[in-house]
Amino acid sequence: MTTDQDFYAAPGDTSQGRVFTVTGQDWDSITQSIGESAEERVVVNMGPQHPSTHGVLRLILELEGETVTEARCGIGYLHTGIEKNMEYRSWVQGTTFCTRMDYLSPFFNEMAYVLGVERLLDIEDEVPEKAQVMRVLLMELNRISSHLVCIATGGMEIGALTVMTIGFRERELVLDLFELITGLRMNHAFIRPGGVAQDLPPGALDEIRDFIALMKKRLPEYAALCNANPIFKGRLEGVGHLDLAGCMALGLTGPVLRSTGYAWDLRKTQPYSGYEDYDFEVQTWDTCDSYGRFRIRLNEMWESLKIVEQCTNRLAGLEGAPVMVGDKKIAWPSQLAIGSDGMGNSLDHIRHIMGESMEALIHHFKLVTEGFRVPAGQAYVPIESPRGELGAHVVSDGGTRPFRAHFRDPSFTNLQATSVMSEGGMVADVIVAIASIDPVMGGVDR
Repeated sequence: MTTDQDFYAAPGDTSQGRVFTVTGQDWDSITQSIGESAEERVVVNMGPQHPSTHGVLRLILELEGETVTEARCGIGYLHTGIEKNMEYRSWVQGTTFCTRMDYLSPFFNEMAYVLGVERLLDIEDEVPEKAQVMRVLLMELNRISSHLVCIATGGMEIGALTVMTIGFRERELVLDLFELITGLRMNHAFIRPGGVAQDLPPGALDEIRDFIALMKKRLPEYAALCNANPIFKGRLEGVGHLDLAGCMALGLTGPVLRSTGYAWDLRKTQPYSGYEDYDFEVQTWDTCDSYGRFRIRLNEMWESLKIVEQCTNRLAGLEGAPVMVGDKKIAWPSQLAIGSDGMGNSLDHIRHIMGESMEALIHHFKLVTEGFRVPAGQAYVPIESPRGELGAHVVSDGGTRPFRAHFRDPSFTNLQATSVMSEGGMVADVIVAIASIDPVMGGVDR
C-alpha cells in the first residue's frame, strides 16, 4: 500500500476519460458539456482548508451539474491523541487534556470526564452544593457561547455578515466571564474530580447579572434579523432535511434530533448535577430542517439564560461555602492566589502548605505529583452538550491514572448525517446542512 493512497476517493489518472480545464468561462458551458454524457460525474474536494467546513473537515462531493449525487466525509486532519495521552497522566491532569477536545464547549468535556471519575470514586453525593451550582452556571454560559458561534459562522457562510459580527460580539462577553472566573478564556481545566478548582472571585455575581441584563436586550436582535427574513428562510427551510426515523437510525442527538419534534434532552430525561431543580423547557421544532435547528439554538440560549439567572440567585446564598469535597485524599490542595509581586502564589498560601507539618507537605507533594488512586472499574456518564449527547467512558485498573478514557462526542456521530442531508441538493445547500449539524473537528478527531 502506498502512503499517498486516498481512502475516501477512488484512484484515477487525470489522463483517463475527459478532462475539463476551467479557466473562468461561464459555468453553464461546462455543465452543458458534462450533460452531453449521462455517465459523466465531477468529483470535487471541499476542504479541509475551506472557510465553510467548520474546521479541517474534508468533503468529497460527486456532482452532476450543481446537484450533489454523493457526499462523503474525510476526517482525521485534527487528530490529537488526547484519549491516549490521558492514559499517561494522573486523574486530575486528565481534565487539562479533555477540555481541548470540543474547543467550543470545553466545560462540557471536563464535566463528562469528571462525573465518570466521581462515579468510580463513589463521591457523587459528596460534591458540595456550591460546586454543583458553579458547574451548571459555567456549562449554561458555555452553551450560550457555543450556540452563538454556530449561528454566527452559519450566518457568515450564507452571506449574513451582520449575524456573524453580533454573534462574536456577544460571545466575547461570555469569554470575559470565563476569564474572570477561571483565569482563562478557553481550555480551563476548572472542573475537577470532587468539585471545582476554586471559588468565584469578588464581584463575579454582579458581572454575571450585568451580562444577563444585556443579553436580554441583545438576543432579540437575532430573531429580528433572521426569523422572518425571506432570504434567510429561503436558504434554510427544507435544507438538510432529516426526519426522526433517520436521526434514530444514525444515533443523532442534540438540536438535530430536537428539530424533528422529539424532546430528548439529558438535562430532563437523565438529570445530573441537580438539573432537576432548575426551571427550564426543552426546545423543539417540527420542520426537520436547518431552519428548525437555527430556531432551537436561538430558543435554547433564552433557556440557558434562565438557568444562569437561577444559578446566580443560588450562589448569592452560598457565600463562603466549600467548592471541593472534604476528603483530603482526593481534594486538590491548591487555592491559587497571586503574591504581592503579582506573580506566583502568595506567601500566605505557601506558608499554609509548608507550615502545618512535614506530613501535610509530603501529602501535598504526593497528591500533586502522583495523584490519588481510583478503585478498579468502569463508568459511562452522558451529559447534554450544545451538540447533543457527550459521554465519557472511564476505565480504572486501581491506579493513579486512567487505564482508558474514551469519549462519545456528538460531533463525530452527527457527522454521519452529512450524506443523507446533502445528496440530491445543490452544492450551496451542503454548506447550510453542515452548518446546521454544527460539528467541531476537535471533538471528531480527538
